Amino acid sequence: MQTLFHIKTLVVYLTLLTCLTGVVLGVAPERRVLVYTKNQVGKGLYVHDNVPASVAAIKKLGEENHFAVDVSDDPEVFTDQNLKRYKALVFDNTNNEIFGNEEQKAAFQRYIRGFKGIESPKGAEQRAALWGHAPSGGGFVGIHSVCGSMRQWPWFWEMLGGRFLRHPKLQTFTIRVKDPKDPSTAHLGESFQWTDEFYFLDHMPTGLHVLLAGDLTTLTDPAKDKYPGKLFGDEFPLAWRHQFDGGREWYTALGHKPEHYSDPKLTQHILGGILWAMGEKN
Repeated sequence: MQTLFHIKTLVVYLTLLTCLTGVVLGVAPERRVLVYTKNQVGKGLYVHDNVPASVAAIKKLGEENHFAVDVSDDPEVFTDQNLKRYKALVFDNTNNEIFGNEEQKAAFQRYIRGFKGIESPKGAEQRAALWGHAPSGGGFVGIHSVCGSMRQWPWFWEMLGGRFLRHPKLQTFTIRVKDPKDPSTAHLGESFQWTDEFYFLDHMPTGLHVLLAGDLTTLTDPAKDKYPGKLFGDEFPLAWRHQFDGGREWYTALGHKPEHYSDPKLTQHILGGILWAMGEKN
C-alpha cells in the first residue's frame, strides 16, 4: 500500500512539473494560432504562389517564439469548438470566397466577438467553458491578399480595415513607418525601400491605427490622382491595427513575392502582428 501511495504521489508530481515546465517555456496549449490559406479557385481568380513560403515562415516564427501553429485551407475548421483553441487566426494570402456556408461565417464572427453570440440559457457559463476563462474577443492577422477576400461581405471589410480595390504594377517605393514603437514596426526605422504590389483599398473605416504608409510620391501609378487622390495626403496606409467588434485585428498589405518571407523586415513585422493580435503586446 505504501509503495502504491508513493507511485501515485510521483505521478501527481510529474504531472504538475510538466504543466509548470510548459508555462515556463512559453508553450502552454493556449499559445496557438491557426494559419488559414483558403483561396477560391476558378477562371480569372488569382491565387498567390507565396503561400508555401509564407506558411513555412510563420511555422518558423512559432518554433522560435514558442507558439504552436496549425495550418488549414479547409473552411470546415470554422466551428466554435475548434476556434476556441486559438489565440489568433492568421489569414495568409486568402482571396475571394473563403467560407463554405453561413454557419462558418457566423462561427468566425463569434470568435472575433469572444463567442458572445452563443445563445443558451447558460450562455455565460458556456462561453467560459469554451475558453476556459472569462470570454474576450479573438485575435486576427491578415496578410497581403486577404483584403481581396469576401468582397461582398461588409462586416469582413470593416473587421479587416478595408476592401481590395486595385494595385499598379509591381515596383519599388518608399514606406514610411507611422508608429516606430509598435511591436510590428519597431525594427524598421523611419522609412525603407520595398518592392511589392502597392494595394489600394476602399471602404476603410475611421479609427485605424496606421503602422505603415506608402509614399505616393515614389509610386508610378497613372490612376492615383483619381483614387486615392488626396484622401491621405501624399501617402496611403499599408499596415494597421484596430479593435473591432470585441476582437483585435492587424493587417499588412506587404508580402507578394515568395522571397519576401525570408526577409526579416517582413517576418518580424508579421511576428509583431501575431503577438499583438494574441494580446501579448500593446
